[in-house]
Parts: sequence; structure tokens; C-alpha cells
Amino acid sequence: MDDTSTKTIWHKVLDNRKKLAEGRVMTVTAGHKDLCLSHYKGEFTALENECPHQGGPLGEGSIENGLLRCPWHGWDFCPHGGSSGDFDDGLETFPLKIKEDAIYVGLETEAPHETTVSDLMVETMVNWGVNRVFGMVGHSNLGLADAFRRQEEKGNLKYIGIRHEGAASFAASAYGKLTGKPAACFAIAGPGSTNMFTGLWDAKVDRAPILALTGQVATQVVGTGNFQEVDLVRAFSTVAEFNHRVLENSDHSELMALAIKQALLRRDVSHLTFPDDVQTVKIRKNVEAQTPEGRITTMEISPPKKMLDKAVQMLSEAQRPVIIVGHGARFHMDSVVTFAEKLKCPVLTTFKAKGLISDMHPLAGGVLGRSGTPIASYFMNESDVLLVIGASFSNHTGITSKKKLIQIDFDPLALSKFHKIDAALWGEISVTVQLLNEQYINKVNKTDHTLEISERWKIWRAEKQKRLLETNNKGISSIAVFDELTKQVPKNAVICVDVGNNAYSLGRYFESCQQSFLMSGYLGSIGFAFPAAMGAWAAVGNNRPIIAVAGDGGFCQYLAELTTAVKYNMPIKVVILNNNELGKISKEQRAGAFDVWQTDLVNPDFAEFANGCGALGLKVNKKSELSGAIDKLMSHSGPGLLEIITDVQLV
Repeated sequence: MDDTSTKTIWHKVLDNRKKLAEGRVMTVTAGHKDLCLSHYKGEFTALENECPHQGGPLGEGSIENGLLRCPWHGWDFCPHGGSSGDFDDGLETFPLKIKEDAIYVGLETEAPHETTVSDLMVETMVNWGVNRVFGMVGHSNLGLADAFRRQEEKGNLKYIGIRHEGAASFAASAYGKLTGKPAACFAIAGPGSTNMFTGLWDAKVDRAPILALTGQVATQVVGTGNFQEVDLVRAFSTVAEFNHRVLENSDHSELMALAIKQALLRRDVSHLTFPDDVQTVKIRKNVEAQTPEGRITTMEISPPKKMLDKAVQMLSEAQRPVIIVGHGARFHMDSVVTFAEKLKCPVLTTFKAKGLISDMHPLAGGVLGRSGTPIASYFMNESDVLLVIGASFSNHTGITSKKKLIQIDFDPLALSKFHKIDAALWGEISVTVQLLNEQYINKVNKTDHTLEISERWKIWRAEKQKRLLETNNKGISSIAVFDELTKQVPKNAVICVDVGNNAYSLGRYFESCQQSFLMSGYLGSIGFAFPAAMGAWAAVGNNRPIIAVAGDGGFCQYLAELTTAVKYNMPIKVVILNNNELGKISKEQRAGAFDVWQTDLVNPDFAEFANGCGALGLKVNKKSELSGAIDKLMSHSGPGLLEIITDVQLV
């Protein structure tokens, strides 16, 4: 209903007045305004809903002895508005009409929305390419959330509401690992923000760009020990490379641009926290959102000539060179593989870099290290020069320092980090490898490793077939699980893996084709797989299959996020290796001569849980059921979960 003569908009707030009994009040909404609707002595009245004392919701109060009592602190008001006592400042009333038993309230036409600090900063964020946000809306971030809503309505942004802020940061971390671009994670002040710490550290130590946006208590109560107040700038100082509070007079667009620029160039964490009152401050006139045009440099830097010449000489004189690629090489594999084909040398990967070269490639030697294969360790040990590209020399990988070493990395601090490197090349990987390729001269009779690699794969595959026959009749072996997944997982899938025995088995037994793999590398955090799958889906949508592989311990960390997948119809496929135990920890206790203690688990029926969430739930207990169940899971169009009862010993 519209009264154009008075510019009053009439909003239906109740479709039947009988729904509000005599002597009762309720909260109703007209446009963007909450009102208190009262029914007293046969008369309906629309009142201001906020108590003048501390903003208590009067529509949640009650009428006692003829007075409307605030539910927060008991202040009393006349149910029909106006003043009613010594402490009553009076309540504004609004015009009301009853038509065919429906109740309408008249409000003046809302003024057009004025651009706020949040609007400006979110528009800048979108301009810089950050258009995926994982988070939870709450009372101290509502202004920022409203800016997200406006950009999403314009089609510029996708917001994914999660069930735990830790899942938001893990999802954003995985997005950064897969794409090289930051996504944002978003939380309220206090506990919502601190819940994001683990995922932010995961991104930091694995060098994935990420943007953390947090609400904060209002500026006027900062430092007073207010409800949910945590000094977030101080709290985030250990994890965030760029870390600032947004103030009313900040250069808002520049602040957001710098946050994203640092996340991109440093491949690190940027954090901005927004006090509640600052989020809705109207911006000054003639202020525009920034874009990255002219504000970010290319990273195609080449290494110093002296070190490049030394590396070329080492490779030219080597008879059995081997290339080892880490996760840092993930966007540069075309140039790496081209150079390897020129050298005819094996290409090994760290576990984090699994899949960067297909195991079907004639030069692929598989994963090196504790999660790897005997193929990779053999070729490392038989080499005379190791060319290590974008890898960090972690103990888990076990790259030997006893060989001649060439290392390429974009970060000079990563070069020679743990020990001496013969030729440390600081440069962008594609540029550096291309220079090596151009300047390389074959000075010796090189070994063509192709046939030897093929023979080593035959030996390993024969060994795997022997292990497939092993059984304790206590569940399905992990070897069998990953043998079947190798056969059925789509070639272009993104596979997100948790920590634990399931990860070791995947690294060792799953033979990659063109899949991408995401994991919590240096942090090694349990619970990563499923939130990471949500981040991967946000990056690729339905263009690539997304699979999360987890143990029962890991999946339980964020199992409620299955409802998030259902809400947004993410066709994520979850494979749970359920042995009712923290199997990796039991193994470590035995290896350390400790008693196995407190590693047994009581789990729900995961398949039934999935069905209850609205996803497909499947469960297998026998090896003979495995193939059909995986086929059914992979062919399902929506989110699905396969629970596999596995033997904790056969990993």
C-alpha cells in the first residue's frame, strides 16, 4: 500500500490481527525497521522497538499492570506510547491501519542508501579480484556483512556462510593454495576471530595468500573489557604480515588495496579489523574504490648471473641429474617438464606437490619422503645433482644434503634455509627454469632415465599387488581403498586430504593423473580436508570434481560443514577411512615405546549422518563392495559421503 500524498509506505506487518492476543506484544518488521506491536484494551499500537535505556527489544517484553515492561532491565512504558512514569522518556508511535484483519504500519519512504566505509572497502576488495568470502555473520560485523550482500546482489561476489570460523579460514587457505589468489574469511569480534587462527597459520606456513576480515567492538568501548572484546590487532600480530584496525578517518580504499597487495606479493596473511561503529560511517564525497591498475608489479624476476652460470655448469656436467618439485612450483610445471624432457631425468615431488606431474608421465618418479614411494627414494639416492624447485627441504620429504644441490625459490629466505646449497637461484620459477633450459649445454654422456623409471614402476606396482592380498579380516586395507580410487577418481579432480594414516596411504598408493592435491602441509592440521574441499569448490565450481579424503578423526573436526555443502549444493564427495581410532597417533605411541592410550574413538554412523544432513550417505564393510560404492558416490550429482570401515594396521 502506498500513500503518495504523504510519502508514506504502508507495510503489512501481520496478516491476521488474531495472531496477537489481548495484553500481548510482539516484534514486527516494516521495511528495514523493527517495531513493537502491542494489543492492549482492544487497541493495536505500533511503537518504537528499542528501549531508550539500553536498546532492549520491547517486542520481546510483556504487559504487566497496564505497562509495557522492557525484557532487559524492567523499564516500564505505556503500551499505547507516550510517557508513563518518572523514568519513561516516551516511545515514538507510528501510523497503523487494519484492513481485512491484516495490520499495516506506515513509514516514511526510506532514504537512498549512502555509501559506507564497508561499501567502499568491499568494492575495492572486489576490484582487486577477491570475490569469495567464507564466514559467519554476527552482531559485531553486520555493517560489513551488508556490504557483502550488496556486492553479491550485483553478481560481483560469492559469500559462503559456514558453521565454524575455523572452516572459513581453512577454506580460504585452500582457495589460495589452488588459485594463487586470496579469498577472504570473515568473523565477529572475540571468539569468532580467534576460531580462525589455525586456518590462517595453515595459509601462512604454506605460503598461500589469504585475507582475514574481522568485526570488533565499538571504538568507544575498546580497551574497557567489553563483551567479546579481544585486542585483535595484537592477537593477529603473530600470524598476519599486514595487520591493521580500520578507523573512521583511515584512507579506507588504500588500506584494503595494501592488504590485498601484501597478501598477493608476500603470499601471506593480511588482516583488517572493523570496529562496529566504523563499518557504517558514511564516506566523504568524491572518494572512489581503488583498482589494481598500476599498483602491482610483475614477479617475473630472473636470478643473479653468477649463480645461474654455476647451476648451468653443474647440470651440464651431471650424468644423473634429478628434479624435485615442491608446492611452490605448482603454477610453473610446463617449463619444468619441458626442461626435464630435455635432460631425460626423473621428476620427483614432495608430498605437498603430489600430482604436479602425472604419475603416468614417463619421467615421473612419484612422491619422495615419508608419504612416498621407493621409486622416488631410489632415484634421489642414485643421482649426482639434485635440482630442487619450490620445495622447502622439510624433514617429512627428506631431501638429502649429501648430493650436489641447486635450489630455485622466489623467497630469498627459503634459499639455503637449513644447510649449504651449491647454487641458490633467487628468481621466479618459470623465468629461471627457462634460462636454465636456454643456457644448458650437454657436456657429458647423460643417462636416459626413461626405461629405468618404467622398470622401477613395474617393481613397485608388483609390490602393491602383493599388499592388496593382505587381510586381517578387521576391515578393508588402505591399499585397496586407494587402488580403487586410482581407477575411478576423475582425471581432473581436486583431491583434498587430511592428516594421518589416510594421508600417508594416499601419497604412497594413489597414482595421480591430472588431479590437483591440497593438504595442510607444514602445519599438518587435522580437520583440513572437508573445509578445503569447500574452498576448492568456490574456486572451480562444478567444472572439476571435488573429493575430500579424511580419517574418522579428521572429519569429525568439521563434520557440521556437511550442511554447508548441502545448503549451497556443493557436489563434494567425501571418502572417510573409518577405523575408530587416531591410527597415526597409536602408531607413534608404539614407535616411541609408549602405551597406546586415548586414541580410540566413538563415532556416529557417518553414512546415516550424511543422509540426515540431506546428502548421499554410503557405507561399506567389505572389499567386494568397494568398487560399486565408489562408482555410486562419483556418479551422484550432489554432495555425498562414503564411509569405509578400514583396518588400522593395513596402511
